[in-house]
Amino acid sequence: MAVDRRSSRLASLGAVALVLFTALGMRMWFLQVVDSPALEQRVQANKTRTVKLLPERGRIFDRQGRIMADNERILTITVAWEAMGSEGSVVDTKDRLELFGRLSKVLDMSVSDMEERFTGNKYSPLLPMPLAEGVSEETAAYLIERNEDFPGIDFVAQWKREYPLAPLAAHVVGYLGSITENDVAQYLDVGYDLNERVGQFGVEKIYESYLRGKPGYVKYEIDSRGTILKVVERIEPTAGNDLQLAIDLDYQQYAEQALETQLLLRRFVETCQAKDSKKQVVKPQFAECENLKSPAGSVVMMDYSTGEVLALASYPTFDNRWFNSGISSDKFREIFPKTDDPDKSLLVNRAIQGQYNLGSSFKPFVAYAALDSGQLVGGSEYEYPDRGSYQLTSIDEETCLVVKCIYRNALCAGGNYACQYGDVTVEDALAVSSDTFFYKIGEEIFAQRGGQPILQDEVRKFGFGSRTGIDLPFETAGRVPDKVSKKKLVEDGALMAGESTDYLVGDNVQLAVGQGLLAASPLQLAQAYGALANGGDVNRPLVGRALLQPGTPNSDIVGYADMSQAVVETFLANKDTIRSLNIPDEIRDPIIRGLSRVITGPGVTFGSYHSTTGERLFRTYPYDILPIAGKTGTAQGRAGLPWNDSSAFGAFSLDPTQPIVVTAYLEKGGYGAKAAAPVVKCMFMAVAGVAKMGEVLPSNPLDITATVAAPQRLLSNKSCLSGSA
Repeated sequence: MAVDRRSSRLASLGAVALVLFTALGMRMWFLQVVDSPALEQRVQANKTRTVKLLPERGRIFDRQGRIMADNERILTITVAWEAMGSEGSVVDTKDRLELFGRLSKVLDMSVSDMEERFTGNKYSPLLPMPLAEGVSEETAAYLIERNEDFPGIDFVAQWKREYPLAPLAAHVVGYLGSITENDVAQYLDVGYDLNERVGQFGVEKIYESYLRGKPGYVKYEIDSRGTILKVVERIEPTAGNDLQLAIDLDYQQYAEQALETQLLLRRFVETCQAKDSKKQVVKPQFAECENLKSPAGSVVMMDYSTGEVLALASYPTFDNRWFNSGISSDKFREIFPKTDDPDKSLLVNRAIQGQYNLGSSFKPFVAYAALDSGQLVGGSEYEYPDRGSYQLTSIDEETCLVVKCIYRNALCAGGNYACQYGDVTVEDALAVSSDTFFYKIGEEIFAQRGGQPILQDEVRKFGFGSRTGIDLPFETAGRVPDKVSKKKLVEDGALMAGESTDYLVGDNVQLAVGQGLLAASPLQLAQAYGALANGGDVNRPLVGRALLQPGTPNSDIVGYADMSQAVVETFLANKDTIRSLNIPDEIRDPIIRGLSRVITGPGVTFGSYHSTTGERLFRTYPYDILPIAGKTGTAQGRAGLPWNDSSAFGAFSLDPTQPIVVTAYLEKGGYGAKAAAPVVKCMFMAVAGVAKMGEVLPSNPLDITATVAAPQRLLSNKSCLSGSA
């Protein structure tokens, strides 16, 4: 029996062995015959190492050839992951921290910053981790010569982005940064390494695929220990396209200086609440008087015949060199603190992202809507008897006991009563900014047309409520309020508790004077004013002017590229008309006349003379050299308090040989004619050649001990801002 059992076990073992040998034989046959190409590929991969060669990034110039973004060849210290205790390494945390401690003394970099790089997810595990950028040749040589003290240390030559005119046009140019977690898949799909820096803002982001260029590579043959034996193949990188912008830095610098100067000056202005007949403040729960805060604003300057953006300023601003300065994370948080206060947001381009009421600067488009839709009987000859207030007629008296039915003009005579302008036409109403004229339009175009969105459809023709399509990131579409958007705002809790989800006649009345639920950007306002100026072409704003072949040489003039040697690969600034309104003369002419009178007068006489909203300010403007037309706007702020009011102004040249449109918006800057209008006035005085713009100079070195994101930059001569408004 025992012999039989032993024989049985031997037979079983033999069968198993036969199966194993058969499987092994089949596997060897598979590797040698079927899979030999794949095997050979893996063997070769184990014998070679490929290192990517990053190209030089394309440079950025203004329309005159000034260099706005350049590159500097730098040395970057790297450290192998194995030397820091990555997976599969025998190095522990203690060893890594000791290595970082030794390196910190040489690189003047904190251990915590090194550890933050190690523990983050910004760098490819297949390549050594970048540790310090911009080190000297002496420092690199010191570390390499002492590889026993600094194991895994190497260096690579890389390109560092330079912004020689920073912080000028920072919101336009943008900056580079590490690939964010949300964008990893997108960039890996198109061949990026995780440790590459990419455009994160401005044109650096929008034109990333052109500016980056095409990487090359070096393939090395290595031995089993990873030692390089020879170069197998080398493909040189192709530099990125250079980019010329439509921006003119003379105007850009002047816009930034005028904006910052005016915001600063407005902070010294005290505003007080209106008082009732007993000389008591209207809202006693608030202070009687406060200074304006004027924390932020923006300016847009465009060529209204083509859509080219000549200047685009946003404040507060920043120096884009902070993003490649190598400062610690703590220092970065000091300069760019996280905040929920919109007044202090730095990395917001307010010209394209701001969502504002436009106040009376919106009235020209309401006038167009009334004339184009046939709402005004008699068209431009229609006269409305402005007696200072307007009472809704579509709401019964009982309902008017619980909802607002009476709307008034702005206060006259030192704030004691609402202005009365007498019988006014469209032209007059624009010139003196009669609110009641437009309140009537807002009610009747809604109530008499069955609540149809006629006003909304008309003003949307000018681009309100849609992105302009500018070649800058993060643009917002804004909002022209209607039934759908009102309902959503209420459901999202964005409006006061108890607000009706229905779009009511009062909402339309507020829209007619640029208040209420309207949300628009200064760029949208510029696009719309440009369409009025050119006869109805709504043109896409363009920051990029041309993509150039790589390698545009420098000029003999320091700081300039030689544009005579530039080779245009793609011209970007071709006029792109989104829609043509072909505004009839009988509609456009009275609007233009009204906006011209805003600048020059005359106003209207009813009891006494009422000047136009810009007449006093523009008395010192050289209208004979460059005639312009424009409109002021004051957007009422929180709680109806005057120190929360924001200021808007839009204007355009009436000279078709100088087709310029400029808009400005000053948040919490007060009355439109006193805050935003002077900034626009300065810009047109510069265009006319009567205001001297300062020279655009190279930046001072970045002060890494600074506690603010950008130094103060003010007008050297503030006279263009002056004028009694």
